[in-house]
Amino acid sequence: MARKSFRQALNEALRLEMRRDESVLVIGEDITGGKGATGEQDAWGGAFGVTKGLLQEFGEGRVLDTPITESAFVGAAAGAAMTGLRPVVELMFVDFMGVCFDQIFNQAAKFRYMFGGKAVTPMVLRATFGAGSGSASQHSQALYPLFTHIPGLKVVVPSSPYDAKGLLIQSIRDNDPVIFLENKKLYDETGEVPDGSYTIPFAEANFLREGKDVTVIAIGRMVGRAVEAANVLAKAGIECAVLDPRTLSPIDSDSILESAENSGRVVIVDESYPRCGAAADIAALIAEEAFGALKAPIVKVTPPHCPVPYAPELENAYLPNVARIEAAVRHVMTFKR
Repeated sequence: MARKSFRQALNEALRLEMRRDESVLVIGEDITGGKGATGEQDAWGGAFGVTKGLLQEFGEGRVLDTPITESAFVGAAAGAAMTGLRPVVELMFVDFMGVCFDQIFNQAAKFRYMFGGKAVTPMVLRATFGAGSGSASQHSQALYPLFTHIPGLKVVVPSSPYDAKGLLIQSIRDNDPVIFLENKKLYDETGEVPDGSYTIPFAEANFLREGKDVTVIAIGRMVGRAVEAANVLAKAGIECAVLDPRTLSPIDSDSILESAENSGRVVIVDESYPRCGAAADIAALIAEEAFGALKAPIVKVTPPHCPVPYAPELENAYLPNVARIEAAVRHVMTFKR
């Protein structure tokens, strides 16, 4: 099996699905070089290089460069999905969803409900998120809890190239609107990825490590840091199970609860804000459904409740790191029962 980057895995998923199904099209800013701009077309393949090469193979009729107007092209995609197409929208940064949030949560998310189940909206909205690249507070947020809160949306946060490809193919084939969020710091990460097409079902968590002492649940880029911390702790005799939910809506509550009950100690590592974030939601699930099995309080490892700093030193301190995860695990291990 070949090693491929997160970026390459996403590109392969798009290419395979566009070849398989002519109703799949890609929409977004700068995905062919900039609407109305002069110069070489497809020079970048989008701001992060994910769509490179698609224009040459599928043409301008299926790879649509848009003006800088998120409300217009996300709304157009929602309408196109209702009429039989399968648009994949690239929103450059998830932070920009503020411009088009009405089209997402008041329109696309509600079409199936408003029309008595007769309307489907097979639309994927891809967007980058995450701190660590010096992009400041308006381009670095982890806003997946906002989408998870909205019924009618499915929310996917892959953590590896293998998951990125399989989950994106699954998202494109799904008949509901899917918010597919990519941590920009993962684009150059590599891993083994099959050449052919495959899917990963929603609500199917991935166990990256087995362990009986503590369950560590991590999301997106934090999964790698959780595994690194678990490997360090194993040398000290503390065995951690590391679980990646992969999708936040729907979420694999059965696997989360089973692991929490097996270990009795839970640490949740999340890049989103601590108030009403993904970690808070998962902690509430465990507290409600598995409280009797807990041997220690649930501990959340998150950023502080403040905007992402721009200064590199502050940005590094803002993000959960291996040392903080390790400290949280050691803390819950102090509780004996």
